[in-house]
Amino acid sequence: MADLALAIVHHLLVFSLAGILAFEIGAIRSNMTRDEVLRTARVDLWYGVLAGAILAVGFVRAIFAAKGWAYYSVNVLFWSKMCAFAIVGLLSIGPTVALIRWRRASEHQAGFSPAEHELRSVRRLLWAQAAVFALIPAFAAAMARGYGTL
Repeated sequence: MADLALAIVHHLLVFSLAGILAFEIGAIRSNMTRDEVLRTARVDLWYGVLAGAILAVGFVRAIFAAKGWAYYSVNVLFWSKMCAFAIVGLLSIGPTVALIRWRRASEHQAGFSPAEHELRSVRRLLWAQAAVFALIPAFAAAMARGYGTL
């Protein structure tokens, strides 16, 4: 039962993270208002919280759940999934830093709107995250079917 509960929580967290990424892709656009910047910055905070929770639940699941660490530690797809997750995390740094900078600027300037070139840069990073993020469930699905063991 614990294995099932951990799997459900892990999947819900991953889907929630995907939802936040989709929200950010839609929210970061030309002529963002101060309120939109503040809202998106608040949502981005949850992106980090969920990413941490995914790692915690995922490793508890890998170590203590049905298959155990002996299965995951030698599975190439598990490590590919971890690398993809790390790349997504690294790609998320730029947008998070930009949102923090924009939030601070919007607190001091009532009519603040991010520069167009910054918006384009952040959107490119968000789309890159989405592309790499798509690999994570692909690796997980293959791994669940027994692929990846040497």
